[in-house]
Amino acid sequence: MNNPQGVSAYQSVGAGGAIGGASRERLVQMLLDGALERIATAKGHIQRGEAAQKGEQIGKAISIVDGLRGSLNPEAGEISQNLGDLYVYISGRLLTANAEADPAILDEVADLLREIRSAWDVILAGQTADQGAA
Repeated sequence: MNNPQGVSAYQSVGAGGAIGGASRERLVQMLLDGALERIATAKGHIQRGEAAQKGEQIGKAISIVDGLRGSLNPEAGEISQNLGDLYVYISGRLLTANAEADPAILDEVADLLREIRSAWDVILAGQTADQGAA
């Protein structure tokens, strides 16, 4: 990650102690996990009719996604641009989910974030395999 915005977003929602020695890739995974956790919590608040708590959790998820977007390396080219566009889409869908209290939108966004997360799992698995072979 090129700037600490994403890390700050994650720390602000409660995971500060776990990030100390984490790699950039692991930090991205942690941020994605944090966003997914906030989305799941927001969905529960929707189901219970807890509007204020729903909004708070969705706001935290948006902050994390915006932090991820802000930390993208523009020199990575098309991949960075596409991922940035996807993060913008996700943030917009989260705003819509908040306004409409729609758990189906939260499910859609969570599925997208899980796909991104699984790609990072593959990247980290490849790095671990490379380190083991060295």
